[in-house]
Amino acid sequence: MRAFQVTEIGQPPRLVDHPAPRPGPGEVQIAVAACGLNFADLLMIEGRYQETPPAPFTLGMELCGTVTALGPGTDGPAPGSRVIAFAGQGGLAETACVPAALCRPVPDAMPSEIAAGFQVAYGTSHLALDRRARLRAGETLVVLGAAGGVGLTAVEIGKRMGAQVVAVARGASKLDIARQAGADHLVDAEADLAAELRALGGADVVYDAVGGAAFSACLRAMRREGRMLAIGFASGEVPQVPANHLLVKNVDVIGVYWGGYLAFAPQVLMDSLDTLMTWYAEGGLSPHVSHVLPLDRADEALALLRDRRSTGKVVVTP
Repeated sequence: MRAFQVTEIGQPPRLVDHPAPRPGPGEVQIAVAACGLNFADLLMIEGRYQETPPAPFTLGMELCGTVTALGPGTDGPAPGSRVIAFAGQGGLAETACVPAALCRPVPDAMPSEIAAGFQVAYGTSHLALDRRARLRAGETLVVLGAAGGVGLTAVEIGKRMGAQVVAVARGASKLDIARQAGADHLVDAEADLAAELRALGGADVVYDAVGGAAFSACLRAMRREGRMLAIGFASGEVPQVPANHLLVKNVDVIGVYWGGYLAFAPQVLMDSLDTLMTWYAEGGLSPHVSHVLPLDRADEALALLRDRRSTGKVVVTP
């Protein structure tokens, strides 16, 4: 089979041919139909992600496909079942093996390109806003990187939860995509962010997948008892938190690592995903995929993320 692999940390990944993996105990083998890309894939190439596997490894954290074989002692899902799975790695290949416990059925009406990029983006935003930030109807939610893979889902879910959503993104075209997802107010990332947010009355919750200067600007515009969600650092700069600022306004800074729940509370993720799938089936979610590319153009797909030329999700189809 073909797979897009990191053969050496810090070096460009490449397409390789090697034998298809066989499922071990508790695993299923999947014929991959589509793989959703995430910013974490870029960090893994550089060895900067908190769970970077040892090289060589196949990129691709989340996938959609059809079960083709079961490992020893594995009861299901049955061969022929269409599933999504968060594998952490291995999705950018024609065949992948993942733990059966991480597989979830896919609604018939959900295309593979949508399903493949659904779990991490929507799951992160739902977990962050509902469980971690305790977002309430009527509160003001500020979303940084609002046209990106996770940011756009935060706009959509925040609006569904009854918040007033302020979308922050770079340029009119990206802001328009956030508006279509339900944003009530649009702020260009190049503006004086703290001043713009204060003019809107400040923020109760900030969803920050960007980091850097934007984090600091939002912190200055927080309302009392505001909650700052640290989702990621797409800017490349991890902000330092001035604890005295938190004290003055009783502000919380809350870390959110969706994948981390697999280690200590996987049912939290499964329950969240069930809720999101129900919302999708009801027509309450509209996933946005800006690019779908074949496996032999996986390097181009990753470049779209790296250069911030995508909106919503980028998906690769083996």
